[in-house]
Amino acid sequence: MYFCDSPIHGNFIIFDMEELHNPKRDRVAVLIPCYNEEHAIAKVVQDFMAVLPQARIYVYDNNSTDRTAELAAAAGAVVRHEPMQGKGNVVRRMFREIQADCYVMVDGDGTYDPADAPALVKAVMEENIDMAIGDRLSTTYFQENKRRFHNAGNRLVRYLINRFWNTNIHDIMTGYRAFSRRFVKLYPVMSPQFEIETEMTIHALDKRFSIKALPTRYIDRTEGESKLNTYKDGIKILKTIFALFEEYRPMLFFGIVALLLILVAVALFIPILIEFFQTGLVPRFPTLFCAGFLAITGVMSFFTGVCLDVMIRKDRKNYELKVIDFQD
Repeated sequence: MYFCDSPIHGNFIIFDMEELHNPKRDRVAVLIPCYNEEHAIAKVVQDFMAVLPQARIYVYDNNSTDRTAELAAAAGAVVRHEPMQGKGNVVRRMFREIQADCYVMVDGDGTYDPADAPALVKAVMEENIDMAIGDRLSTTYFQENKRRFHNAGNRLVRYLINRFWNTNIHDIMTGYRAFSRRFVKLYPVMSPQFEIETEMTIHALDKRFSIKALPTRYIDRTEGESKLNTYKDGIKILKTIFALFEEYRPMLFFGIVALLLILVAVALFIPILIEFFQTGLVPRFPTLFCAGFLAITGVMSFFTGVCLDVMIRKDRKNYELKVIDFQD
């Protein structure tokens, strides 16, 4: 074992150097990204060790300024460190480093019930599900969570993604999930922060990974404040949804843009056309030019969507071949 102090905050970091460079394959790995969770992390580690005795518990400390890493190690977890701030950055490192047949990801704040973990693992290991989701919103989330705008944000995100991807997933942003090895090793983590859960869900939908939602009990935080800022992080999540909508569904995205531009162009052009038939004159040339510009932009937007859609279809075919070639 190797022991060191963080050069920035003096946190107690523990990891096995030989294991880090020559990782062994775990049957089940519990991945816990953490930032300042000293009030809950020891209990979370111990509870998951109790319900998943075959699992190895990994805690990835993300520059905590408290005793999170020390307490996690004392509770029996393998503790590692991610210096780049942000949950997405932590998930990227976890997915790259850990080798397992099944991965359970959970927050370290004690808001998720460890008793639900075996059902998530069973879905992946026995039912061959690629991503099992711990669904909070169908159980106790809206009763436990006292932040009204968080609840509204969850509903909005759920509505947008279900509409855009024609699905019916209840909990888009849950931090409690289990993954197959195939999903983890073929998933490109792009989001650096809290948008990561939304990105995971959209990636699974777009690449047609099997998804199963299982109800899980949510327990509101008893100490400390939520790391998620309702407005700032909510805007980031919405931006991520629309960016991924443009990336994954370009024909629909640019088709909608084209339709809106052409409708505005037609609305501007019709009065000019009526006036021309009545008087034989076109007195409002600026409006005519604006309508023409919008119409041309709309047509360009439509063909942009067509071209990008061809590229995306080709990318999906290549990805399917990569999935087929992937060896567990």
